[in-house]
Parts: sequence; structure tokens; C-alpha cells
Amino acid sequence: MIGATAVAVTVEASVFKSSAKGADTVRMSGLPDNVVSQAQTRVRSAMANSALRFPDKSVTVNFAPASVPTTGSAADLALALTIMCADDTLPTERLGDTVLLAELGLDGGLRPVPGTLPALMEARKCGLRTAIVSPENADEASMVEDLTVYAPRDLATLVAWLFGQAPLDPVVRSAPPDPPPLPDLADVRGQPMARRALEIVAAGGHHLLLVGPPGAGKTMLAERLPSILPPLSDAEAVEVTSLHSLRGRFSGGAATLLRHAPFEAPHHSTTMQALVGGGHGHVGPGSLALAHRGVLFIDEAPEWRRTVLDSLRQPLECGEVRIRRANTSIRYPAKVILVLAANPCPCAPNKPHDCTCTPQVKRSYLPRISRPLMDRIDLRVHLPAVPPSAILAEVAEAEPSEPVAKRVARAREAAAARWAEAGEQWQCNSEVPGPALRSGRWRLPPPVRKSVDGLLMKERITARGYDRVLKLAWTIADLREHDVPTAADVTAASELRLGYSLS
Repeated sequence: MIGATAVAVTVEASVFKSSAKGADTVRMSGLPDNVVSQAQTRVRSAMANSALRFPDKSVTVNFAPASVPTTGSAADLALALTIMCADDTLPTERLGDTVLLAELGLDGGLRPVPGTLPALMEARKCGLRTAIVSPENADEASMVEDLTVYAPRDLATLVAWLFGQAPLDPVVRSAPPDPPPLPDLADVRGQPMARRALEIVAAGGHHLLLVGPPGAGKTMLAERLPSILPPLSDAEAVEVTSLHSLRGRFSGGAATLLRHAPFEAPHHSTTMQALVGGGHGHVGPGSLALAHRGVLFIDEAPEWRRTVLDSLRQPLECGEVRIRRANTSIRYPAKVILVLAANPCPCAPNKPHDCTCTPQVKRSYLPRISRPLMDRIDLRVHLPAVPPSAILAEVAEAEPSEPVAKRVARAREAAAARWAEAGEQWQCNSEVPGPALRSGRWRLPPPVRKSVDGLLMKERITARGYDRVLKLAWTIADLREHDVPTAADVTAASELRLGYSLS
């Protein structure tokens, strides 16, 4: 795996007698990392504990193409079988068109490896029809169509099957379990403005800032955003599930395609590498990529290190994470809805008059979130404390997620149909470039744009903010079933952008 891209690697071995000193060593060619270089130790022990003989000869191993870095322990099984085949101690009839993907334990057991799903998807594209994986990766591997999967428990069982001495049944793809229910908006009491903002966010794929005291419902609202987002299509489900596979989230448990928008909520102590991806040696996806097609929730945003939060700026613009190393460039898709949450000040009182912060501390708290990042936030909503009457009410009057999700789906369908009719590939209004909304057939007349034009002239919003207000206006129009935004739609979008009413 190079980022989210799988590359097929062929393991070659040459075994021959040699009179040179150290003839029983294994020499490796290509670009193996330390984990791969140490595989010979695991292979030797696994073979010895499986009653198999490691050749007492000179062994040369090559990972082709030699220019592709080979990382991790996924090549252990391929290395062991290749050496045995090169030594003419293992039949090859059952290994044609086969991909081998498993780590070897010292006892010969097959262990899971991350990234099994995207790796086998690529193997299937390369024409391979059979896969041998660990039992823990069996469910994940069975999600790949038109691929026969075997999952022996250890190396001895696999070798016995290759010799025809023991049966090994292919993995049967089981029916996926019903996904657990998502948190429902009906649980949220009060906060009608925030609920409306959440609906707009879901309909247009916009970013959101929630500011309010503890207990106002910021986290509850963010957690319920996936319940009103459209379910993932087949292609999107494979894409999202592959990213979670790279993180090894299916190892040791049942695996199924993720059909709902993911939700990621990293802690404010998260490092930049954990948030956007990276790390020493193997560069894995971070929380940002794991939230692809879903929601990335940043709670207590002012408490985060500014450099960590600012690392989101470029991915939010281009919809992908780009990590560059000396010899390679790695990309992960990262089309997310960003939700930031913050208290109004460090002391976080339930009532404003109970605040003990000095005016200077209070003024400098929210600005800990940098202006460039805030400029990318489309909606800003201030949440008041929830009144006791809303909590103590015996009858829940809040609207559940299902009708809201239906309105969101209709709005998204209207937007997608509009842009498709114009010959564009945009699916959400947030994906539409600003210049497209400021020129040509999509340019709104001056009376309709009056409120946002005034904000730009008074420099209360930036050029980017101007474009984002127009995108918001189109989303509000879609929810209201307007063919084009009205002046009221643009005014509502402007107010949501500023976080308070213009009147």
C-alpha cells in the first residue's frame, strides 16, 4: 500500500548451493523496510515449528518492482511459500493466480494485516482469482467480489492443503449484520436554530462551528449529523471501508462494508500526524481521512494546538490529504464535513453573567482558532443553555432524524440534478467553485445579492466568505424548494455565516 493506492508486488526467490561463507543467509533485493528485512527470522521459526525445512542454501529474494517500497509484514506468507517453491519442496499447482497476504507468527500461525480490503481489490483488478489470508481477515477478504478466499489457521495446514493431504474450504461470504442504529435527532431537546443549521450542513456538505456553554448539546448535535446524511453508495462504501481497513479496524472482528457516513472525534491532544496522517516509516491515514464522506468533529477547538488545527486548511479546500516524503508522494481522500465546537470562554459558565474571565481573556479565547481556518467555516451558530423545561418535559416534541434525512436527500437530489444538467460533476453545493456562482447563468441579480454584497463592501467577509455565502444560499434554496435563491435565502445565508442576525 502506498497511501490509499495498492500496488501488486511479486516475491521472487532463487535458492542455490554455495560454498561461500554465510551461505545459509537470506539476501533481499528491492526496497524492503526493517519489518520486511526481519521477515526471514519469522519465516525460519514458522517453518521449523510447522515441521518444514528451511533450505540450507544461499537464498536471494527480490521484491518486484524493485523501485516500489515494500513495507509491513503482509509479505511474510508469500516469502515463505516462494522460498519453498524455489527449493522444489512445495507443489505450485494450487498457487496459480493467487495472492498471499498474511503475517507469520513464530509458531507458524497466520496473523492479520491492515489494508486487506484495498489490497485484494487491486489483486482482483490484476487478474488474480484466489486469495490466502489469515482467519481474522477472512470476513474482510470475502467482501471482494469474484475472489475465492482461503483462510488457513497456520502454515502447516496450508502446506498440507497444497499437497492435497488435507481439505481447506473456501470462506463463505456471510450475510452482513444489520448496522447498529445511529443516534437520533429526537434525543436533542431545544436548540431549534442549531437543528436547522445541521440540516443545511447535511444538505450542502458545509462546515459548521457550534459555540455554547457546556451541556448545550454541541456534541449531541455533531454525533447525530451522520443520521441525516444520505447512505453511502456502493462505490463510496468500498472507498470508505478501505480507508478503515488500512487502519486495521477490522482485525479480529467481523467486517462489513460501512454504509453510513463515518464519524470521527479525535481528542484535543491529538498530534498532527494522527489527525491528517503520517508517521515514521509506514504513512497511515489519520482521523481526517477516516472521516472521508462523513463528519470530522473537533471538540474544544480553542484548546487544540493552532498548528495542528491549521493542518486541516489545505485538505478542506482540495478534498484530499497530500503527504510528501523524499521518494514518494502519498494521498488519501478526505472529503469531510468539519464540525468545530467551542465554549464561549475558558471558564465556560452556564449563564453569561456567571463568567469569571477577564474581558481580555474572553476576547482572546475563540480567536485561538486561526482566521484562515475560520474563513473556511460556512455556518457559525451560538447555542444558548438548554432551559430546564425542555429537559423535564415528559413528551418529546423534537423531530426525529428520519424526516430530516428525507428533506436532506431531496435537497441533494435537486442540487445534483441541477449541476448535472449543466454538464458538471458536482454533487453538493459546497463543491461548486466560487467563480461559477459569480458569473454566467448562476450569477444572482444585484437585488437578490444585496445583503452579501454589503458585507463584502464593508469588508465584514472575505472573498472566500462571499463565495461560501452564495453556496449556502443555494443550499437553503434547495431545502425550501426554490429554483434559484431569493433575497431571503441570501440574507439567511449571510446571517448564518456571521453567526447572528443582520436585522
